[in-house]
Amino acid sequence: MSTLRDQVSNDMKAAMKAKETKKRDALRLLLSAFKQIEVDERKELTDEDVSKIIQKQVKQRQDSAAQFKEAGRDDLLEKEESEIAFFMVYMPAQFDDAELEAELKSIVEKVGASSMKDMGKVMGVASKTLAGKADGKRINECVKKLLV
Repeated sequence: MSTLRDQVSNDMKAAMKAKETKKRDALRLLLSAFKQIEVDERKELTDEDVSKIIQKQVKQRQDSAAQFKEAGRDDLLEKEESEIAFFMVYMPAQFDDAELEAELKSIVEKVGASSMKDMGKVMGVASKTLAGKADGKRINECVKKLLV
């Protein structure tokens, strides 16, 4: 069993004892996502798998939050944002824009990309190298900026 999953489980138990209902509910949703993957794929999750699941859950909530904000549903927006905050604790530190650009420049040089035609090559390497450290959308935008 992964240590990251154990940490989530222990934090949920602590939230239950402290009667932090929002945190408890958010972490329960996360643990149920872990369990769903374990049952569906019949495998024990590694820390990398757990991290990918957390990243996916954060992305789903960010998308929902954007829609709720657009619709003026502040009550639901607040719930999504609080869940994102609870989940981000377990995510690896995200690159800031300068770090992301520096990493992508080295990838562009390594791949030998010179124009937008080479974007697929760069994105393939970048998405594997920077997994969990930067959002795919941010990577895409930065690569476009570098290859113009």
